[in-house]
Amino acid sequence: MFRSIFVPSLHKKWKSALYLGAVCSSLAMGGQGLAAPATGTGQGEILWDTFGVPHVYARTQAGAFYGFGWAQAHSHADILLRLYGTARGRAAEYWGPKEEESDRWLLANGVYNRAKIWYTQQTPDFRKDMDAFARGINDYAASHPNEIASDVKPVLPVSGVDVIAHALRLMNYVYIAAEEKMLPDPPARAAGGSNAWAIAPSRTTDGHAVLLANPHLPWATAFYTYYEAQISGPGFSIYGATQVGLPILRFAFTQDVAFTNTVNTILGATRYTLTPDGDGYRLDGRKHAFTTKTLSYKVKMPDGTVATKSFAQHYAVQGPVFKRADGSSFALYVAGLDRPGMLRQYWDMALAHNFDQFQTALKKLQIPMFNIVYADRDGHIMYLDNGILPKHEGGDFNDWNDYVRGDTSDNIPKGIVAYDDLPKIIDPSTGFVQNANDPPWVATYPRVLYPQAYPAYVAVTGPMTFRAQMSATMLAGNDKMSFDDIVSKKLNTHALMAQRVLPDLLAAAAHDNRRDVRDAVRVLSAWDGADDADSKGALLFETWARLFMGPKFSDLRNFATPWSLEDPIHTPSGLKSPAQAVDLLAQAAVETRRLYGAIDRPLGEVSRFHLGNVNLPGNGGFGNTGIFRTITWGPMKDGERTPFHGETWVSLVSFSTPMRAKGLLSYGNSSQPGSIHHTDQLSYLSNKTLRDLWLTRDEVEKHVEYIDPLR
Repeated sequence: MFRSIFVPSLHKKWKSALYLGAVCSSLAMGGQGLAAPATGTGQGEILWDTFGVPHVYARTQAGAFYGFGWAQAHSHADILLRLYGTARGRAAEYWGPKEEESDRWLLANGVYNRAKIWYTQQTPDFRKDMDAFARGINDYAASHPNEIASDVKPVLPVSGVDVIAHALRLMNYVYIAAEEKMLPDPPARAAGGSNAWAIAPSRTTDGHAVLLANPHLPWATAFYTYYEAQISGPGFSIYGATQVGLPILRFAFTQDVAFTNTVNTILGATRYTLTPDGDGYRLDGRKHAFTTKTLSYKVKMPDGTVATKSFAQHYAVQGPVFKRADGSSFALYVAGLDRPGMLRQYWDMALAHNFDQFQTALKKLQIPMFNIVYADRDGHIMYLDNGILPKHEGGDFNDWNDYVRGDTSDNIPKGIVAYDDLPKIIDPSTGFVQNANDPPWVATYPRVLYPQAYPAYVAVTGPMTFRAQMSATMLAGNDKMSFDDIVSKKLNTHALMAQRVLPDLLAAAAHDNRRDVRDAVRVLSAWDGADDADSKGALLFETWARLFMGPKFSDLRNFATPWSLEDPIHTPSGLKSPAQAVDLLAQAAVETRRLYGAIDRPLGEVSRFHLGNVNLPGNGGFGNTGIFRTITWGPMKDGERTPFHGETWVSLVSFSTPMRAKGLLSYGNSSQPGSIHHTDQLSYLSNKTLRDLWLTRDEVEKHVEYIDPLR
């Protein structure tokens, strides 16, 4: 287990526990390079830096997983244990009736039972790694019982099966087939928000490839919480981030390779409408009986007693059966449930030393979804529209996204789309690939991918969002970019939609005599189109854009020129009805005053990066208005609005020598009560800057907050 050694820091509770002689001895033994070995006589250690980032140095691979489990428990124990308890299908037993729907969904889909099977299907070494990760969590909890919330302690101890179960739930039953996605009509399949760039040496001033990892997810949703770490062991040193509870880094880089993910809309789940036939259902012209299981779960009642509840769950050939709102039944098919290697594939991707090894890992097709964007030291770049995609005989994306006839086995997939048949771009002449959650067709520009070359169910044609257009626009052309240029582009807060329509809007409103319109023209004429803290036109334009494009900024019907795949980064454009647009401007002026007090209120006065006692001016805005630095602001409350979704983990790495790496984790690297590392990066977010990431052991040792030796 670990014994903590502390060095002086801002954390008062640590100052009474200093062992300076031991610290000095440990630091004196520090190694060189990204993969420096563990020091001392034990099995390794964690060096915690001054941003609460764990740098795990282990003597064995299993030791590295153990250290990573310990680190996650230290930084996010309460979230982590709640996630694991939920993945067991026992959340109602631990936390009461409000969790019953979650338990019923996971039980009906057999998540924990499948996790037990998947656990046995791991290689012996990787199964040992999963056990080590779980043991690190347990040992931390045993050593620090007062730091674990009482309501999550019943989940302890956790096991390697729990690790697998959480990963299975997150990937297959949150991203692919969450209850709230599968039960509505139509299912809510819209991709989440993330940005990714890979820039080839031909487009950088120093001749080195660059990778941007920039996922956007809700800030307050437990299973989406990101965690930054460095994991080093024999032959590897991996830096990056992942979601709490996962034992591998999903957004990772080493001295040799770097990769990131963006959410795509791959159809990994299908809903089959069942035709009833007595107490069964019709399939291929004859009656089939349901398989029925009685499933039970426990519920912690308000008086502290525990009740047991049971329900009958039917299964058709396609999968578990659920009811639609109209009372009819459908069966849910989830692809990839026979492919248990998702975590191992991520690990193998991070262990790759070159593009061939990386592709070998990708070809396993164990990761259910996500675009993968890649760059390496040799100068290769890649975009892959990755996923476990069922193979169909026909139909387009919308056909398979809707309910599908379940009375014929012809509609049941007979396999998956092979790696070689998935859309991908490798080393394009344009010198870059990008994705901002859009379909694959404009992953570089000019385009090299064409929808007609792929089955119509792979992805919709478009339209391309303004955020994705801004992403491609900033990289298109032949100019060479310095690393600092790329950082500046990443932090760009300008709204592409404003560039597209504001000149026409101002021209149409120039001679309107309404006072609200005149005031709005004055404010917007002075605005530079950016959503910065001191921007005085950003709130007004955002309000107008919501009226013009709908509440999610996604309705394109009011543009004069519609979006076209033939001109994907310059359309839509123009105002279909200039008079209507000006009327909406008058309405926006009234609405902006109502919401924010004035039409020229600076964005940062009401848009705040506010966590705990830290409350700073905000910047950035809604991605669908074409802002690459995405912050989805929540509704006004107590005179301010705070981020609901947007900038979370950011890393920008260049394969220069030495490697350059900058990053930021907006809401900090710890969610445990009282941690100073929940708010200590907000100032960077507010100032539109990134941190230097400390990669080598020498760098880390200059910024050590304390040390956990592994015994």
